[in-house]
Amino acid sequence: MSEFPPTVNADNRTPVFTEQTVPTGLLRHHKTKPGVWAVITIMSGTLEFIDEQKGETRRLEAGDRHVIAPQALHCVKPCGSAAFFVEFYR
Repeated sequence: MSEFPPTVNADNRTPVFTEQTVPTGLLRHHKTKPGVWAVITIMSGTLEFIDEQKGETRRLEAGDRHVIAPQALHCVKPCGSAAFFVEFYR
């Protein structure tokens, strides 16, 4: 997990999403606003995190947390059943 600056503070958190409830916007390429960091936490199952900036796909599993830098173009793809949430920091 990458680290974000110590000067950021928690701002908001999504509800827990599953493969059935994940918003379609998260399945398409998107990015956070300027200055907004995100942390995706996998509660169960497996999720693919596609980082368009780096051209990488990372497989995240239960217990994993992944930091997303401001404005980094990305999307997610559940691999079967999965539960996860996203926290936002400013």
